[in-house]
Amino acid sequence: MLKRWIPALLLAGIWLAPAAHAEEADLEEGRIVAFTCLGCHGIPFHTNVFPTFHVPRIKGQTEGYIRASLHAYRDGTRRHGTMQAQAHTLSDEDIRNVAAWFAAQGGNR
Repeated sequence: MLKRWIPALLLAGIWLAPAAHAEEADLEEGRIVAFTCLGCHGIPFHTNVFPTFHVPRIKGQTEGYIRASLHAYRDGTRRHGTMQAQAHTLSDEDIRNVAAWFAAQGGNR
C-alpha cells in the first residue's frame, strides 16, 4: 500500500523544495537594506516631528509583524507617508530579508 504513495510523495517533495528555499531570508542583505530604517528606528527615544509621535525601536520585533506592516504600508492599507514611501521601494525579497534581520537582533527594541 505504501509503495503506491512513494512516487507521489517524491514528486511533492521535489515540488515543495524550491518554495521552501525561496522563503529563506538573507540576513546580510537584510542588514544592508535595514541601514536606512535605522535612521529613525535605531535611535533611542526618537520622536517624529510631524505628526509628533514616538518612533518605535523595532529590533527584536517578530518577523511576521514586520513583514505584515511593511506589506500594509506598501499597499496603502496602513497609512504613514514616510513609511509608505520607504516600503514602496522594497521588493518582497527585501521585506523578507529586513524583517528577518530585525527579528534576529533580539529584544533590544
